Amino acid sequence: MAPGTSSFADFLGDHQPDLLPSRRAVPTGNAGDLAPHGTTIVAATFPGGVVMAGDRRATMGNVIAQRDIEKVFPADEFSVVAIAGTAGLAVEMVRLFQTELEHYEKIEGTTLSMDGKSNRLAALIRANLGLAMQGLAVVPLFAGFDLETEKGRIFSYDVTGGRYEETAFHSVGSGSLFARGSLKKLYRDDLTAEESVMAVVQALYDAADDDSATGGPDLTRRIFPVVHVITADGGRRVPDADVAEIADRVITGRMQRPDGPAAELV
Repeated sequence: MAPGTSSFADFLGDHQPDLLPSRRAVPTGNAGDLAPHGTTIVAATFPGGVVMAGDRRATMGNVIAQRDIEKVFPADEFSVVAIAGTAGLAVEMVRLFQTELEHYEKIEGTTLSMDGKSNRLAALIRANLGLAMQGLAVVPLFAGFDLETEKGRIFSYDVTGGRYEETAFHSVGSGSLFARGSLKKLYRDDLTAEESVMAVVQALYDAADDDSATGGPDLTRRIFPVVHVITADGGRRVPDADVAEIADRVITGRMQRPDGPAAELV
């Protein structure tokens, strides 16, 4: 049982391959409607870091499967990963990815680079291609602070494991079209961390306004987006009380201007 590789996934594949999500067989046909799906996640960089946020709704067909699911998770001290697609498989993939990074650090004595982390996640997604072809796709969004370049970076993926580095901001999920449209008018490259959090919460509100699968702030149950901020000091989850205050400010502003804040023409 000596770990001959710095990859935990390869180690697990050699000794207990049935524990890998991609090795499990499912019946033929489309299984996409049988499992809850996570929807919209957004990320945006700012000078000195990156912020990532996700709404709290999971859907199964036309039914709300869960109202308070969490879609944004710390991958390690300086990176986060957020899930869209089949929720159960996505959460399991995130746990495997977290263990993969921890295993590498223990074996090699150093943390994996941002490019190395993003490539390793791409390999895990590629291993899920068989299930993705049956409707059980997982399409995460990965972001973190690069200690070498000293800036925040964002990576998106497709179901085949294709990896793409995004500039400034990005969104994934059923409401991503509306979230990106919102960020196009709100984003500036000189935003502070606090302003970036406000921008992504505004984007999630716009996504929920036009996409039924995306959950907006739930004032009755006090359920608000999960937001993580990553800087040179490491990653932290913005306290729910702070996100609730920001969401309340967003909703108050929408009472006066339902379509959200206006962008400057030039």
